Amino acid sequence: MDKLLSAIGWIFDGSHWKPGSQNPLPIQDRLIEHLLYTAISVGIAALIALPLGFFIGHTGRGRQFVIGFTGAMRALPTLGVLFFLLMVFGYFLSYDDAPIVGATIAFVILAIPSMLAGAYAGLEAVDRQVIDAARANGMTEWQILTKVEIPLALPLIIGGVRASTLQVIATVTIASYAGLGGLGQIISNGIGLNDYDRILGGALLVTALALSVDGLFALAERLTATPGLTDHRPATSRRSSSRSTRPHANTTA
Repeated sequence: MDKLLSAIGWIFDGSHWKPGSQNPLPIQDRLIEHLLYTAISVGIAALIALPLGFFIGHTGRGRQFVIGFTGAMRALPTLGVLFFLLMVFGYFLSYDDAPIVGATIAFVILAIPSMLAGAYAGLEAVDRQVIDAARANGMTEWQILTKVEIPLALPLIIGGVRASTLQVIATVTIASYAGLGGLGQIISNGIGLNDYDRILGGALLVTALALSVDGLFALAERLTATPGLTDHRPATSRRSSSRSTRPHANTTA
């Protein structure tokens, strides 16, 4: 408890929020760097994963491939991928640019699987009868996707983005080992100085950031949930034709 209180005291020490000779980048600058790496990586991943997930969820094509692909991507060691990309881009880019590009690509690779799974699973969870009704009313496939499927699947889609964002926030901490900044730099500096207050303070900052972002995404999921839909039942396959169920007539003797 004493160490925890000491680390909290380190965080709220005003000198650590002001630049100085022993503190060239204060806490708020490290926080901005951490958020910047996260936002760029998640944004690029969203441009790749969400359209692909919408296509797979709407058409049902490539589902098995995506399941295997996302499983394999999640098994990749992020730190190993990070240093591999640093070596590769080190031959083609400058000393300052290689870590940024390599780390960003590694974080994008990390963010894609959860976001992709959330996108196609969200669309597949939409009730087939709702889609059939929209198609019967003359809506085009694009209108069905943008006005029916995505709005109904939005909580699950946001859930995938939420999982990806939290993974990236946690992993950006290791960017300091590649010469980049972020809140992980505070921990790295603490390790080099044997300053346990700094180490634990940096870890608490990363935890607080992750919990804050998680809370915002949880609120977004709640606000985007369609009223009246309390559960997401598994959807039937798109390849199977929808059949209307008719009540059997009661026969009396």
